[in-house]
Amino acid sequence: MRDYLEFEKPIREIEERIEKLASAGTARASVQEEIRKLRAKLAQAEAELYGNLTAWQRTQLARHAQRPSVLDYVGAFCREFVELHGDRAFGDDRAIVGGFTRFSGRSVMVIGHQKGRTLKERMQRNFGMPNPEGYRKALRLMKLAEKFRRPILTFIDTPGAYPGIGAEERGQAEAIARNLLVMSRLTVPIVSVIIGEGGSGGALALGVADRVLMLEHAVYSVISPEGCAAILWDDPTKAPDAAAALKMTANDLLELGVIDEVIPEPVGGAHRDPQAVAERVAKALSAHLSQLEELPVEELLARRDQKYRKMGAVADPRLPAS
Repeated sequence: MRDYLEFEKPIREIEERIEKLASAGTARASVQEEIRKLRAKLAQAEAELYGNLTAWQRTQLARHAQRPSVLDYVGAFCREFVELHGDRAFGDDRAIVGGFTRFSGRSVMVIGHQKGRTLKERMQRNFGMPNPEGYRKALRLMKLAEKFRRPILTFIDTPGAYPGIGAEERGQAEAIARNLLVMSRLTVPIVSVIIGEGGSGGALALGVADRVLMLEHAVYSVISPEGCAAILWDDPTKAPDAAAALKMTANDLLELGVIDEVIPEPVGGAHRDPQAVAERVAKALSAHLSQLEELPVEELLARRDQKYRKMGAVADPRLPAS
């Protein structure tokens, strides 16, 4: 069963009419002609709707409950995945999964946020919002990958780090900050893919990479649209305005130089054809890894350093505006 979003109502109505006619099982020419016309109308409606999505609509697609997760991608194009658990200090955070696997003929370390599919699993995985032990587990696995000279692939899909009291008591901010520091100096190639929602430091803690890729309808921002609307306007209904202002879509971020490539999604989003989008992600990952593996360690680190240093602009108030 497909789960439709509110703005997809026109698409839903046409698809339901097609399914109703098709399920009738009649071969009458008039019925087949009506189905043909409806399919043409559907294709036109999809092109118009998904070709002009707002930032808020893309945010809704990025959060879609049926959107493929890191484990879906691992199952689609990796082999012999061995999941590793625990941070060796407090516990195992199921909001982050990781382990060694084989991808495109090479051994790699895969780490990613996992939201879960059903309500029960989402609760077990804390809706993809890691605690400090989740980030410390990720850090342990990244250091393990460096020890054995294995490239690192990270898959980002989180509303943000969990803001609970226990998480803060156990050093949430320090855990994220340490990941940023260590990832900036790891001596193995790192490629990150934003597959859904990339929220705040909770996403960036897995995102300091040599190459950052992003699915077409994913989002990546310093804060959620709802959080931004609450701070700026004290009005949650302003979330669509905040989403537009945050420049959080893939095309915006590519233009700003924050990401390196946008991976196209099937019409309607990744959940409409998970196999097709998995093939596109695998192709992009393989291409970028092949390029990075050819670089000497010194050049790899220098390029990573420059990648993040050149982001943004700093204005000195003592100097005249240019």
